[in-house]
Amino acid sequence: MSLRALCLLTASLLLPVSAIAQTAEKTSSYYEAQKAAVEAALKRTPNTGRAKNVILFIGDGMGINSVTAGRIFAGQMKGKDGASYVLSFEALPYTAFSKTYSANNLVTDSANGISAITTGFKTINGGIGVDDSVKSGVCADKSAYVATIAEQAKLSGRSIGAVTTSGITDATPAGTYGHTSTRGWRSDADLKSEEAKKCVDLARQLVEAPDAVRLDVAMGGDLEKFLPVARGGERDDGRDLTAQWLKQTNAKFLTGKAALDALDTRNAGPVLGLFAKGDLPSPVDHPQDVPTLAHMTDKAIDLLARDPDGYFLLVESASIDKWHHKNNAHRALTDVDELAQAVSVALAKTNPEETLIIITADHSHGLVLSGYASRDTPVDGVAKDKEGGAYSILSYATGPGGHDHEGEYTATETQNPDFTNPSLTKIPSAAHGGEDVPVYASGPQAYLIRSTVESAYLYQVMRRALFDVAAKAK
Repeated sequence: MSLRALCLLTASLLLPVSAIAQTAEKTSSYYEAQKAAVEAALKRTPNTGRAKNVILFIGDGMGINSVTAGRIFAGQMKGKDGASYVLSFEALPYTAFSKTYSANNLVTDSANGISAITTGFKTINGGIGVDDSVKSGVCADKSAYVATIAEQAKLSGRSIGAVTTSGITDATPAGTYGHTSTRGWRSDADLKSEEAKKCVDLARQLVEAPDAVRLDVAMGGDLEKFLPVARGGERDDGRDLTAQWLKQTNAKFLTGKAALDALDTRNAGPVLGLFAKGDLPSPVDHPQDVPTLAHMTDKAIDLLARDPDGYFLLVESASIDKWHHKNNAHRALTDVDELAQAVSVALAKTNPEETLIIITADHSHGLVLSGYASRDTPVDGVAKDKEGGAYSILSYATGPGGHDHEGEYTATETQNPDFTNPSLTKIPSAAHGGEDVPVYASGPQAYLIRSTVESAYLYQVMRRALFDVAAKAK
């Protein structure tokens, strides 16, 4: 090759580099925002101190697709760009992925899902507060019981609570106080077999727990699990567990939003709030006398924060899962934003220097967000294929939706809150997803939330934050 040809080749190779250098000098508000985000990350200093308080948020069934779709949905419902919208917990500084499998299944249910997080032990599907030696349908021997992080917090002198949009005896809230091989044993009416009748149901476990580990605040649904048949409940043993709760000093029992509004959190003793016979209704349906998750979280923090030694609180947005099971993406995604609003309340009411906040899911669901709809298309709307045919942007792997819809979908159909999104495999109730779920965290020891971890690892982080780190001198 001649010298002239070599020079021309070198010059031609340098031209793209020069062009790239010029392109990098361009800027935009989006570009500058990401540059500022990196600068903020560089200034981040891990909080290695002890946590006075821990708040654990569970988005039941909230896999990464639920977060993404929920973010877009929430932003669009607020009249903003959904794609770039940020849910409150997405702004927290530390993130990870959590493996959710159980001791006996690739895909977990909510019982093992929460139990692994609150005890550090993975157990069988259906097991709560027990190790993996138990058998479903057989009373768990007390040697199989594992203390929950809530019980340990109470024994350390802290106050403890659980808030949920499900029934308070459902799997996730029971993960703070329950010990059972079989999550469905929620009242004595559920103890059908002779073996089951030897066990203590979860409603009784909540109320009859020893003073040293009993919840100080419990809010959700499941009123019928606590009342005898004679009083409109389902208990066959004649027990009125609400009356038993009220035997505690200055205890309160609440059944409606108005009662929660009127509650004086400055002097109320142990508080039991049961705001529906079963699960709480969806905010989409505008229930009149049912508090929101954010409202319950606000009151629970006020009650627990009176304890100078601190507190542990579990908050669950349960109906993400419950509506996913019905292939109702509209209501499920509404509950993702319900969780985000409750997190906002907690962030506003707590000191980040002394409160560890973790947001995660017990398991995922088979929600799919797919297609090439334009950025401003409602996420619960329709996309078009290459031939112009319309299909639902949101669909499911399994569930009651099926895929036998005649003709094309319309946005009017898919955006109806009662729409049943299509599924690949039609079964009565959508199955959980087995993929890893996201974790978000802030506060003392939150810097340990990173990489891909086991669900039981989250227990170890909370335990370390509450007990294993030397308290800072005041």
